[in-house]
Amino acid sequence: MAAAAPAAAQEFPKGPVKIIIPFPPGGPTDTVGRQLAQKLQETWGQPVLIEYKPGAGTAIGADYVAKSAPDGLTIGMVNSSLAVNPTLRKKLPYDTLKDLSGVTQLFNMQLAMVARADAPFNTLPELIAYAKKNPGKLNYGTPGAGSTTHLGAELLKREAGFEMQHVGMKGSAPAHTELLGGRLDVVVDPFLSILPFVQAGKMKIIATLGDKRVAGHNYPTVAETVPGFNVGALLGFVAPAGTPKPVLQKIQADTAKALASPDIQARAQEYGLQVVASKPEQFDALIASEMKRWGRVVTEAKIEQE
Repeated sequence: MAAAAPAAAQEFPKGPVKIIIPFPPGGPTDTVGRQLAQKLQETWGQPVLIEYKPGAGTAIGADYVAKSAPDGLTIGMVNSSLAVNPTLRKKLPYDTLKDLSGVTQLFNMQLAMVARADAPFNTLPELIAYAKKNPGKLNYGTPGAGSTTHLGAELLKREAGFEMQHVGMKGSAPAHTELLGGRLDVVVDPFLSILPFVQAGKMKIIATLGDKRVAGHNYPTVAETVPGFNVGALLGFVAPAGTPKPVLQKIQADTAKALASPDIQARAQEYGLQVVASKPEQFDALIASEMKRWGRVVTEAKIEQE
């Protein structure tokens, strides 16, 4: 049996592969997912199909993968919600660490805090000063309660010592609409989602939440004001627990080759994504550590599922 596992990996895949995306179709994440699917299809000589399973903060998609056959033919795309949901959602239908195996972290996704172009602050120090001079006045929107954008902003508030009220929206688009309409003061969202509005002059970036400036861009980071601050959103592949290790390793290796292609590298830089291509065991360790990190933030900030 031990000898058969590497042989099975060499022959993988023997049929169509499904990539489960836990978000609605459309948007930059879907675009990158489709690019990867096309690259893997060319490598494997088998159809690589995209299926959308949105809802419940990505838990519906993750549950589908967790309950699929552990043969490598079902791969799930996940984001940081995978690590947040165990604390935020008390009745998950799967056990994150027991029912899913990491394949690879694809990207680290930069997050950004933005305001309208006419906001009375341009930098993070100015925003903090404004919030302290106007207690209870500032609010901020995110794509939803318990999202990494929400938790990142709560962590920033705690570390920088200022207050603003969270308004959870049902996705990025409603948050953008409310900001431009003047009903939100600030929005925290993935960099790739707000960049078109910034480039059009409708929004301005107050700071990005990673510890380094986004490659190809020159926007200030939170860490330049709050030393050591670093929050990003992961994007990766998982598979059902029990998938043979050689199969996981083959999927990871072939995905790493796809991520190294010039067109995906160019798209990643355009969207502010840092390519990672980690090994399965590295991604497993990251998921476990992120669960602890965000679990503490959810508990201490008393964040509840909305």
